[in-house]
Amino acid sequence: MKPVIGVTSDYNGGDRPEFGGREETCYIRSRYLRAVEETGGAPVVLSPVDDPSQTAPSILDRIDGLLLTGSGPDIDPALYGERRRFPFRKMSSKRSDFEIALIRRAMRKGIPILGICGGMQILNVAGGGSLYQDIPKQVPNALPHQQGEKLCHFIQIEKGTLLSRFLKRTRMKVNSAHHQGVKRAAPGYRVNAVAEDGVIEGIEAAGYPFVLGVQWHPEYLHAEDQSRAIFKAFLKAATRYRRIGSTG
Repeated sequence: MKPVIGVTSDYNGGDRPEFGGREETCYIRSRYLRAVEETGGAPVVLSPVDDPSQTAPSILDRIDGLLLTGSGPDIDPALYGERRRFPFRKMSSKRSDFEIALIRRAMRKGIPILGICGGMQILNVAGGGSLYQDIPKQVPNALPHQQGEKLCHFIQIEKGTLLSRFLKRTRMKVNSAHHQGVKRAAPGYRVNAVAEDGVIEGIEAAGYPFVLGVQWHPEYLHAEDQSRAIFKAFLKAATRYRRIGSTG
């Protein structure tokens, strides 16, 4: 049996005409689902619910891994103790509350987690970390980080980290499609990769089998980089979890 991977969806509460108009809508970019399927998993879309504290346990009892996807809107700075300093569209609290509930309970159960782009950011915020609200305005001499799918800048990968173990390299070129990023890693999280301008490109939680966040988009599965190895490692961890079950 393939491991079942819960994949979080984006959410329009009726204020985004480009995604469902004025009707409440959940949606997801198919590349996330395709990446899970192509590397051996069975993806299941997870849409935000009204009462995550009651629903999250039932969801997590039925999945073997949690994939946190990127988002158009950004995380509300109030969730990491700041006011909004720059103009940007805030993520719906319905989505952020749902994902934070999933993350915290999944970590207690030992379920493997992979956070991508905004998914890495919500993973960090759920653990008590903070974000740069706008990299171009807050990071001196920052690289252009909003370049889309193409591979555009290098990252340095820290030796001895979970990420380095399956990528088997210390330097790699990645794509980049974000204007926010991790400012302060959450307690218990280790920075495992940085861009050449110092922007954090990866985090992982110490003491867990697989809790990993990457700022780039490995779900594109570029043939010329090693991003497929990230999904393979994630699916391997989910398969192991499916076999041995919950740890708590």
